[in-house]
Amino acid sequence: MRYKEIEVKTALNPLKRKGLPYRFDLNIYRGCSHGCRYCYAANSKHPSGVEGFSREIFVKTNLVKILEKELKSPSWKGEIINIGGVCDSYQEGEKEFQLMRPILEVMIQNNNPVIISTKSDLILRDLDLIDELGKKAYVNIAFCITSGDPEISRKVEPGASLPQNRFSALKEFGKTSAYTAFHFMPIIPFLADDKKNLEKMVEWASEARVDYMLTGFLYLTGGIKKRFRSFVEENYPDILKDFSALYPKGGADREYKSRVHGFLAEMREKYGVSNNYSRFIPGKGGK
Repeated sequence: MRYKEIEVKTALNPLKRKGLPYRFDLNIYRGCSHGCRYCYAANSKHPSGVEGFSREIFVKTNLVKILEKELKSPSWKGEIINIGGVCDSYQEGEKEFQLMRPILEVMIQNNNPVIISTKSDLILRDLDLIDELGKKAYVNIAFCITSGDPEISRKVEPGASLPQNRFSALKEFGKTSAYTAFHFMPIIPFLADDKKNLEKMVEWASEARVDYMLTGFLYLTGGIKKRFRSFVEENYPDILKDFSALYPKGGADREYKSRVHGFLAEMREKYGVSNNYSRFIPGKGGK
């Protein structure tokens, strides 16, 4: 793993995509050490290309100062900022560079709402600041967990925290002032879509008492399909034929998705888990 320190001119990235509960992204790093085999962000413009996305990480060392200026600008309206939407803010390098704590302190100073998505239990380090911010503004902590099987996780998401550790961290954040979410995405066919795992994910969401749970299927667009197919061929050759049949293009067929969605709906009803996230957003029922 190589780290390269860089300086940036802007901290907040305005998004063009509509339908999201936020309009701005904040990414501390360019590149991500989690190495998720299904990562869509690896197709983004990275100086070292797709292969370098998880091996060469660019660290935006002046981000805190730039963010301070942007949040104090008269034009800033205190909107929700999505932190780590492309590259996980709590990936391995954060242990060394420790940029999230001062960023959270800036958010506290400005009472600015945030959404933080992660696959790392390193976020527990900042539980105190997140709880403090949650008492002043909207804070949403979302953990992404794709499987309860640690062996599958080690292969599919080699640099991320193990599922049980993420689940334990999620339960801790349920004790804070922040809203919490369980992101069961992507649902990986033949590896983590059996009824046992589907139910386990919903049961975990219930046990963690999350405010909502979102689910989403594996999509293989652009170069992702070729990379993920190679991963399946190398690690799970016995499912390659069925996997290829299910994914003739970028998405799984409609019948498969309908079947999985139906079972998950049954499980959410069984365990009392909501999938309505909008009711917590400021101005739509939240703080």
